[in-house]
Amino acid sequence: MGRKILFITTDQQRFDSLGCNGGSVARTPTIDRLAADGINYTRAHPQSVVCMPSRSTMITGQHVATHGVWMNGVPLPDEAPSIASTLHDVGYRTALIGKAHFEPFLDPFLRFVENQLGTSGDFSRDVNGHLHRGFDHMESASHGGMGSFHYARWLMQNHPEAIGMYYRVLDMTLQVNSSGGGDTAGPQVHHNAIPREWYHTEWVADRTIAWLDSLNANDDWFCWMSFPDPHHPWDPPQSELHRVNWRDLDLPENYPVDRTEREAILDAKPRHWRLWYEGEFVSNYEAPASWVPKTLTDDQVREINALTHIENELIDEAIARVLRTVAARGWADDVDIVFTTDHGELQGDYGLLFKGPQHVDSLMRLPLIWRPAPSAGVAPSTVTSPVGLVSLASTFAHIAGVPEPSYVEAHRLPTHDAEAPALGHERVLTEWDSVLFGKIVRLRTICRDGWVATACLPGTVHDGSEGELYDVSNDPLQRENLWNDPRLEGTKSDLLADMWDSLPSTASPRRECDAPV
Repeated sequence: MGRKILFITTDQQRFDSLGCNGGSVARTPTIDRLAADGINYTRAHPQSVVCMPSRSTMITGQHVATHGVWMNGVPLPDEAPSIASTLHDVGYRTALIGKAHFEPFLDPFLRFVENQLGTSGDFSRDVNGHLHRGFDHMESASHGGMGSFHYARWLMQNHPEAIGMYYRVLDMTLQVNSSGGGDTAGPQVHHNAIPREWYHTEWVADRTIAWLDSLNANDDWFCWMSFPDPHHPWDPPQSELHRVNWRDLDLPENYPVDRTEREAILDAKPRHWRLWYEGEFVSNYEAPASWVPKTLTDDQVREINALTHIENELIDEAIARVLRTVAARGWADDVDIVFTTDHGELQGDYGLLFKGPQHVDSLMRLPLIWRPAPSAGVAPSTVTSPVGLVSLASTFAHIAGVPEPSYVEAHRLPTHDAEAPALGHERVLTEWDSVLFGKIVRLRTICRDGWVATACLPGTVHDGSEGELYDVSNDPLQRENLWNDPRLEGTKSDLLADMWDSLPSTASPRRECDAPV
């Protein structure tokens, strides 16, 4: 059969967070080595910049318009295709350990299998005895001790005192908490007294190692190891705060310190940007509705960035532990490793935090690394062609040596730029739809030939005339919106025509949003 597969994801991690991608603060030697030995994609985009739609794309190999998970809280149907099912059907052992989030987190009546499994303590089968999405082992975690997940159950049974150490994401009215802590009272910042060995990053690595150790030496396996960090809240173990002193950090390159300059940049973008900055418009429940971005201070940006760097270092060290287990089992030459995240984080860029309908590199340019097994004989390379997470499912099938599944909408990832056109990697598409508090925002974006073009579709915020156009080569921070530049009307029209020709038709009827997140 094909090679073994270790698929590693984080949650809400920026492209520039890694040393191999220009990061200069967090030490990420394990991931950097994977990039040096493998293929580093420098223009990888998600098909949605929020969790559930992006993760649904990873497992189905489909665009958002097809799988229908258009926003957090919209569950991926049980009958949706799954690359894990495809691999399981040809004999692979399959596991997902950590954050899944194909179904809503807020599920008090346990309508969804992910929450049912965590509550019951089962690791594989739903109430009807069926494998869930093709995984014969699932151990779930979210950030902290919240939710009906295996990690929360483990904490409650073994270290109940630790549950109260995490930041409380939801307040007593089940609204997303905006209260601050730490040294700067930044939103969702918290000094967490939990011992490092109980923290969810360590737990995900521990449980992955335990599953790998349960396998036979000759098993073919697909393991999705999914870390909940560095997603907010920013509350790594307090014992690790010495790693990065926030007072020593420079402000991010794309954080305009001067308020006048900051607001002029926002005003040149579509209207929803300034509305969010003023606290007048919230597009998704993960951004606290009561927090106003224009109140963000320089020191809060520094502290949030420092805590994020710490969380990224802990992830890198956890991956190193798992790779040592892979080597100890004698699998090092026969395992392909793929590392990525579901979307980025604004992290101070443009004076903003969290995520939303902002299709710029802060949220849309992702780390993506494929380290083929040494036995495959694939030369290391850097791929600059635009690629998407929609190609992951077909890439896993390729590694396993099985035909490309009929349900996928993109071919496998290229191993070098020269083969990208033949595999259809000339453009990458991203979608956004949100309906919240009576406000509707819909975006469609194409990245091609060094340009990023976003059309704002008619809703309650836009009339269909607004958009964004960036020349990424000459404006890497995407501060100069060229949408209304008459000299570029032909370029814009060509990009948008290509986008509409390439996007699949939206699944109908649109699925209901069953929960906030």
